[in-house]
Amino acid sequence: MATLPSPRYLAFPFRIGEEGAATAERSAHVRQQIEQVLFTNPGERVFRPEFGAGIEALVFEPNDSALAAVTRKRLASTLAEALTGEVDPRSLTVTVESAGEQVAVVVSYSLATLGHSERHQILLGAPPAGGAHG
Repeated sequence: MATLPSPRYLAFPFRIGEEGAATAERSAHVRQQIEQVLFTNPGERVFRPEFGAGIEALVFEPNDSALAAVTRKRLASTLAEALTGEVDPRSLTVTVESAGEQVAVVVSYSLATLGHSERHQILLGAPPAGGAHG
């Protein structure tokens, strides 16, 4: 039974260590790509002004189901475009949930060609009293 090669990717954020440029395996690379898309504001990249979702602004938006539905569709569309070839587009789901002062963005997906499922949660806003920010 043949296995697919596991190439190394440049890590994000880019950094140089004692052994040269930091690298990441495929699953970590995809998670890093998701974070780049979600935390980059549209217009922030000069040559790709449409890139990014700017999710940090969600904590300042009204907390209602209509906004959550629009945000979910926008994030899913933006991620599907950015992750073409890395993630099976049929497996990509995004949920936006509010929990008190925090907003949770949950991205679930399967890596293309491998079928390996992953779930990545990002918490935005003030952490609960006595808790750490995630």
